[in-house]
Amino acid sequence: RRTMLVATAAGLIALLTNQLIGMIWWHPRPFMIGLGHTLIPHAADSSFPSDHLSLWWAVAFSLLLNPSLRFSGIVLGMLGIPLAWARIYLGVHFPFDMAGAAIVAMLSTTLIHHLPHGCSDSIYNVAIRVHCRVLSRFIVKGWVRGTT
Repeated sequence: RRTMLVATAAGLIALLTNQLIGMIWWHPRPFMIGLGHTLIPHAADSSFPSDHLSLWWAVAFSLLLNPSLRFSGIVLGMLGIPLAWARIYLGVHFPFDMAGAAIVAMLSTTLIHHLPHGCSDSIYNVAIRVHCRVLSRFIVKGWVRGTT
């Protein structure tokens, strides 16, 4: 559960960082400058860095930091490569956007991983209390695990 909480936080920080970068430095998508063919409709917003890949790789990097889930992190990270290629092929991103996503994902994961232990414990305890309160009916029925 702690690893999943870390992965979620890293992904959220990556997405927030992408939004901030997009507000500060706007970069057009390939279809916005008449480059190539767009194979799917997409909003004409800033392309750098890729939100899809930032989230994907933030979760993968978080799993890589947990020795018992390292293989899953490697698999998830490797699956990000065809995801990146697909976004480029579809005409909605540049390769540079994917490199930016990898950097943002690494930085957000590193930031979360290096939080003081007491801070991460506090966040975990709050998340468990919310989980137990929101899903109490399902926990009582045995459909969802509680704090164990």
